[in-house]
Amino acid sequence: MSSYQIPQDEESQIVIEDNGEEHLFNILFTFDVDATGKSYMVLEPEGTDAESDDEEEVEVYAFRYELEEGDYKLIQIETDEEWDMVEELLNTFSEQEME
Repeated sequence: MSSYQIPQDEESQIVIEDNGEEHLFNILFTFDVDATGKSYMVLEPEGTDAESDDEEEVEVYAFRYELEEGDYKLIQIETDEEWDMVEELLNTFSEQEME
């Protein structure tokens, strides 16, 4: 299982892979699922402006996350059940953005 670290700093959007490679992302939103006690984060690549071009789809990334030593530990979502739930929330978020 791959994991990533992202500093818990609103100004920082750097995702650091286990191999040390860094990528710039914006945090779109986070959410918690009370039934499971798990938290999730949705990111978009830095430089992507979803609001400026409604016609073009923007690729986003979703991860489960845990707070570890002051940083977010991003964990890949591996089950279909989790993906279905995240996809449903992303669709809801997208619909609200379009209104």
